[in-house]
Amino acid sequence: MTTTSASPRSAASPPGGTSGGAPGGTPPGAAPGASPVVHGRPALGPLGLFTVLLGAALPLIDFFIVNVALPSIDHDLAAGPALLELVVAGYGLSYAVLLVLGGRLGDLFGRRRLFLAGMAAFGLTSLACGLAPDAWTLVGARVAQGAAAALMLPQVLATIHSSTEGARRAKALSLYGATAGLSMVAGQILGGVLVAADLAGSGWRAVFLVNVPVAVAGLVLAFRTVPETRSDRPAPVDVPGTLLLALALTTLLAPLTEGRAAGWPLWTWVSLAVFPFAAVAFWRVERRMDRRGGTPLVPPSLLGLVSLRRGLVLLLPLCMGFGGFMFVIAVALQQGLGLGAIASGLALVPMAVAFFGASLAGPRLVRRWGTRVVTAGGLIQGLGIGLLAVTVWRAWPDLSVGILLPGMAIAGLGQGLQLPVLFRIILSEVPGERAGVGSGVMVTTQQSALALGVATLGSLYLGLATSAPDAGTALTTTLLVQLAMVAVTVALSARLPRKVG
Repeated sequence: MTTTSASPRSAASPPGGTSGGAPGGTPPGAAPGASPVVHGRPALGPLGLFTVLLGAALPLIDFFIVNVALPSIDHDLAAGPALLELVVAGYGLSYAVLLVLGGRLGDLFGRRRLFLAGMAAFGLTSLACGLAPDAWTLVGARVAQGAAAALMLPQVLATIHSSTEGARRAKALSLYGATAGLSMVAGQILGGVLVAADLAGSGWRAVFLVNVPVAVAGLVLAFRTVPETRSDRPAPVDVPGTLLLALALTTLLAPLTEGRAAGWPLWTWVSLAVFPFAAVAFWRVERRMDRRGGTPLVPPSLLGLVSLRRGLVLLLPLCMGFGGFMFVIAVALQQGLGLGAIASGLALVPMAVAFFGASLAGPRLVRRWGTRVVTAGGLIQGLGIGLLAVTVWRAWPDLSVGILLPGMAIAGLGQGLQLPVLFRIILSEVPGERAGVGSGVMVTTQQSALALGVATLGSLYLGLATSAPDAGTALTTTLLVQLAMVAVTVALSARLPRKVG
């Protein structure tokens, strides 16, 4: 599906006016109050962009907001280590497994419709999490919350991709990247504030209940401002591909996230042994369907796009390091140093501020330097992570928020120069009719990498931090491993196309 972005004049036209030759300004299927149309197709206006970015922020915030609330959840619900891992992993698993399917359903039934359904489900499941009477109920509600997020998030990028073009699309994708990165950091900051505030005695429950009014506001805004888009050639759901992808991701992520807490029982090793067979079976089924003219869940031909393929390869170590860092720093500061939820959240503020500033400057830098911005961002992030490792090694256990500030800010600056630009690179060649599946593949890779980072770097840290004095060495070691991942991203960035579409 090809669209033409609105000019500044048409974007400001009243809904009753005419834009791009389409009488009335709003096509059938566009939301009431949505931006005027161009050449008969709906365009995403500023308020609509804000609304879909709100929908992108909620799932990512909730992936990380729980990190600082885990001690309180353990205390109130007597959850224990294994169930606490499931509170995190249950959400991440259902989220990662269903993301590509969510993108396909948006292509098939309409992205605005699926966005509204996902937002409503996310609000209801957040309420269920906040009211959970015991740990197992909370785990079940978190799994359902992850499924709701998977329904909503792919529609964000697909809507941007299908209802913007040119400079407006570049700006929207940059803002999406800024929102995604900032949400990951802001989640832990917000979680620390809410847990410490103990609003009306709600304690940790506030980190979930806060989503309910936000979801209601998002529904109202989405109904009025988000245009309906769908694929011109929608394909039916690929049931074999969906089941095999779910099996592959589950057999990889479940044992890695639960294995350490559960003591690595037999099922974890059996699951890991099944993973490569499930992954190979998934790829063969998808390739066979593609060759026969069908529409697989993840078309192998889509991976033939150089920018998408190389961008996804780089996204893996970048998000693994980021996800692992966010989990480990929360645990190290609270359990290793004994800092409170607010203090551990405030330690991330310099990273958030630097990330946001860098992501806003990204589009201007990309116009001049192209994908070299990603390489520069990797080098700057590596400097920040290295500085943090030296700081922890020298100052532990006398670390403070102020001592960590320089390393946090430099690392955040580097990440802000990478993630938004990388999202734009990955989707730059994806055709409009495949916007849903392309977005689903990208966010699935991102989410799976975040979960892998929590599982691997988290297990490394927790395995080494057997006592408070050991926590400093464990954190230093984990930061050095992340630094090696940053080196990989810098090397891979040299293979990106020089120009960004």
